[in-house]
Amino acid sequence: MQHFNPNSANGRPLERKDGGDLSLVEVKKLINQVGSNFEDFKSANDERLKQIEKGGASDPLTEEKLAKIEKDLSGSVADLNSLKSAIDDLSVKINRPRGGNGQEETPDQIEHRKAFNGYLKKGRELDLGDLQEKALNISTDGDGGYAVPEAIDRDISSQLVDVSPIRSEARIVQVGTSDYKKLVNAHGTASGWVDEDDARPQTDASKLKSVAPPIGEIYAMPAATQTMLDDVFFDAEAWIAEEVQIEFAKQEGVAFISGDGSKKPKGFLSYATAATDDASRAFGTLQHVVTGKADGFSATGGADVLIDMLYALKAGHRQNSKWMMASPTVGTVRKLKDSDGNYIWQPGLALDRPDLLLGRPVVTAEDMPKMAADALPIALANWKAAYYVVDRMGTRILRDPFTAKPYVLFYVTKRVGGAVIDSEAIKLLKVAA
Repeated sequence: MQHFNPNSANGRPLERKDGGDLSLVEVKKLINQVGSNFEDFKSANDERLKQIEKGGASDPLTEEKLAKIEKDLSGSVADLNSLKSAIDDLSVKINRPRGGNGQEETPDQIEHRKAFNGYLKKGRELDLGDLQEKALNISTDGDGGYAVPEAIDRDISSQLVDVSPIRSEARIVQVGTSDYKKLVNAHGTASGWVDEDDARPQTDASKLKSVAPPIGEIYAMPAATQTMLDDVFFDAEAWIAEEVQIEFAKQEGVAFISGDGSKKPKGFLSYATAATDDASRAFGTLQHVVTGKADGFSATGGADVLIDMLYALKAGHRQNSKWMMASPTVGTVRKLKDSDGNYIWQPGLALDRPDLLLGRPVVTAEDMPKMAADALPIALANWKAAYYVVDRMGTRILRDPFTAKPYVLFYVTKRVGGAVIDSEAIKLLKVAA
């Protein structure tokens, strides 16, 4: 199967036609393809399930046929999602001024940006320190690097949201110090109904818990030749932003999921878990729901386990929840049916509709574990309430033309933290009997 290139349509770059409308021919084609592949997938899987029910095992030819159809389905779904992202990106670029994210730059910020570009290309520091103090209201020792202009920093952050699935779902908090703490109300106050002459016992104090997300420094060090930098058409700012967002997103993607909290964020899979959902589960401990089988889903109860997981969330969190899992796990849950014989996974056959599992959107995060004994391959959460990403200050950069001649190194750093804030807003699936 030939997959779609998200940067082109029918061999041509995506572009608006007739002064503004984007051609949706390729979108319609892919939507029809996903729908057709999914129907083929359901038919083949139904045949496999009948064979298992009748004889205890499926025909190898049926398994082979299903694997091929599933590969085509996965490819077409990925292509459709890529096209949706490409159209979203194009829409943002069309409507975004040069200053970044639609925000106007002040004269001081424009002057700072020009000076910063001179620093990137030629190493000219001149009055860069004074200019950044006027533009950003901060002062930085040049030996420790300079603060990236706000417009570039916003572009980097925006791209990180696009690339890192956790950033796109979690709540992002900007802080100025490393001692950020979040107070969480554990709802310990007592109350009740009384008659007019009944005693009114004093209510207990509210149980406030403090959560301090671990913050660490993330860095990237892209290299460019001086020839590249001397090229009048070379956009050093855009190049730095692109190189940095790729490296930062890779590191963050792992840390927000499984980071141990030592010099980095604490990922949500690093917290202690328990099967209980009552007073015996300590604050900060996450609830897990077991699959019922030591190495995966049971033959008949897989959908029931995910239904239990969905309704383990309180109603307020459930209505804003999203699933998170890696692509191989998506391939597993696609085969599951509920007790009425309906498939619980549905592809998003519209531009504004994501893939759904039991009616809730599915976010693909390749850093999530695969299905294996004792693994936690699926998370379900109201991510805005469950997980906070903490960004401290801005992005800083130090130009180094000496260490790796003939290359100029750009040492870019950013301080980032992360932690689970509300342990009631997230549930995990554990592969266990």
